[in-house]
Amino acid sequence: MANRSYLYSASTPPTAEANPARIRCVSEHNWSIPPAHKLLVGRETNIVPSMIWNRRIGIAADFTGGATLLGDLLRVVGQGLPDDREFAECVARTTAHLDKQRDTYFVLETGEMVSLSDEDPEEAVRYLVSHDIPDAVTRAEAAIAGADDAWLASVRADWQNHFASFYSDALYFSFPGE
Repeated sequence: MANRSYLYSASTPPTAEANPARIRCVSEHNWSIPPAHKLLVGRETNIVPSMIWNRRIGIAADFTGGATLLGDLLRVVGQGLPDDREFAECVARTTAHLDKQRDTYFVLETGEMVSLSDEDPEEAVRYLVSHDIPDAVTRAEAAIAGADDAWLASVRADWQNHFASFYSDALYFSFPGE
């Protein structure tokens, strides 16, 4: 079994009492939390209860802000890959799926990824929210502004691992009523 990060959209973040009434599947990524997932939860980021596991290891964030940030970065990455048909198709699929699954919040489920180490999963999520996600956002914003060409070149060179996640209406963990 692959360990994955899972990304959903919802009209409200999950609470200790209940999951959102409607949860839409967005994406899953094997063996890591890719930069795309980090950027999508990079605006108004909060730790929330997981919708899957019994811990506070979920991350909720503003959907529109995250989708705009990722879209801006993909545009800049694409400017350096003008003849890469595979990248253009990835961007088109991603953008269309985000538009279709649009809601108020993204909810990132990290449980399988933060359980891979001996570290406390809740502490690992706090680190993600306080360091990894803000660092990814800062690097992306700098690249978009033309101020981090070296990082942008490294992202272009490995764009599949950063952006080519599995985007679908049904993920390994799906919710009733989707």
